[in-house]
Amino acid sequence: MTRLSVNINKIATIRNARGGNIPDVLKAAIRCEESGAQGITVHPRPDERHIRYQDVRDIRPVIKTEFNIEGYPVKKFIDLVLEVKPDQVTLVPDPPDAITSNQGWDTIKNRQFLTEVVTEFQKNGIRTSLFVDSNPENIEGAALTGTNRVELYTEPYATMFPADRHKALAPFALAAKVARQAGLGLNAGHDLNLDNLRFFNDNIPGLAEVSIGHALISDALYFGLEKTIQLYLDQLK
Repeated sequence: MTRLSVNINKIATIRNARGGNIPDVLKAAIRCEESGAQGITVHPRPDERHIRYQDVRDIRPVIKTEFNIEGYPVKKFIDLVLEVKPDQVTLVPDPPDAITSNQGWDTIKNRQFLTEVVTEFQKNGIRTSLFVDSNPENIEGAALTGTNRVELYTEPYATMFPADRHKALAPFALAAKVARQAGLGLNAGHDLNLDNLRFFNDNIPGLAEVSIGHALISDALYFGLEKTIQLYLDQLK
């Protein structure tokens, strides 16, 4: 079964909009875990507009499931990851002013830089994943950095899914095949939801993990957090 990692950034966004500590991000992470999530994902950005660096430090010692930290590898981020030592770090090529992640790495152009960062994390026992699009060349380039996994950027799939799910899936099925042939573990994330997740999971062999935040936290407003996580887990069976 594909593992579900819940991205809790949106919970921090609500907290930060008002100030104080409501909702409590730490309690939310624990509740996600208790409700069946097999991982917790956070994506601290330099301006700390949602998840703060201190949130990352607070969450690490209390959760028992996999902890995944996403982000662009500036020095401050690298230092945080090396301090906290999560189970996995996902490197994302988003600039500081990006509203959300909106592209994968050009692993050919950035091969030397990524190789250095990946090597540093792996020396410290941290599994690495690179956020990539479905372009086979970028997946093959990711393998050359020594990374353990890639995370497929699935917004194009989600956008095309309502009109033609098979056409939407095709480039990702090819990307998954290329990743497996290159010896890479396979994650996926971005705009996966209760409408499109099952079809993606059923047709991407070897998918290890999906990271879902915005849609899942939004659905929790209607169904409640525990039930929502169960609904997403049901899509992955």
